[in-house]
Amino acid sequence: MTRDRIWLDVTFADKDDAKAAGARWDLQVRRWYAPHAGMTALDRWVARPPLPDLLPGEDRSFGAGLFVDLVPESCWFTNARSCISSRDWERVRRMIVGRAEARCEVCGAERDASVQRWLEVHERWAFDEATMTQSLRRLICLCSDCHRSTHFGLATVRGTSAQARAHLRDVTGMSHSEVESHIASAFTVWRRRSLYAWHLDLTSLTDAGIELSLPDAASRPEASASGLRSSSR
Repeated sequence: MTRDRIWLDVTFADKDDAKAAGARWDLQVRRWYAPHAGMTALDRWVARPPLPDLLPGEDRSFGAGLFVDLVPESCWFTNARSCISSRDWERVRRMIVGRAEARCEVCGAERDASVQRWLEVHERWAFDEATMTQSLRRLICLCSDCHRSTHFGLATVRGTSAQARAHLRDVTGMSHSEVESHIASAFTVWRRRSLYAWHLDLTSLTDAGIELSLPDAASRPEASASGLRSSSR
């Protein structure tokens, strides 16, 4: 019975290890669980308390809609996923997808494995050029199609820019020329921001008690570990 279950937060990378240790998968709620108490091999994945639906200081109106949102080259490898400990990532992902009612917050699409469409977490960042601070303002649930259009540079590298363009045009209603102008403007901003190292402000995560696992300086081109800023509360 479900009341006897001990819910787990298992990352995709750990799923085989968890399954081997006795974890079971609930297809309906899409979550791993320990079927009974006393399964000490699963202790490392026992779920922490759920997060509030709104992170401290988070603005869910920030960065609404679909647009090309390029991360400066100097900030690569510092997305929320890479900075949150694996222990906490699953509860963050679960909260974001849950509060979006398992739909893309831009186009409304649901997860559909038959067409390789997934629901993914994306960060909305604010860049303060006066203080050179990159602040996490919002976490948003995007379908893989909207996420691909958002990360247009990555789509280009992967050879899927045509699909990214088409989806951007379909969702926003922009004309072909408007889409091209929008993409060009996004790259202009990206090139300017990529010239600088940015301080990373993740207080919306740390103030919610989310455990960070910050990448070392070698993983952050043109940036130093000393530039990472988070709350100690």
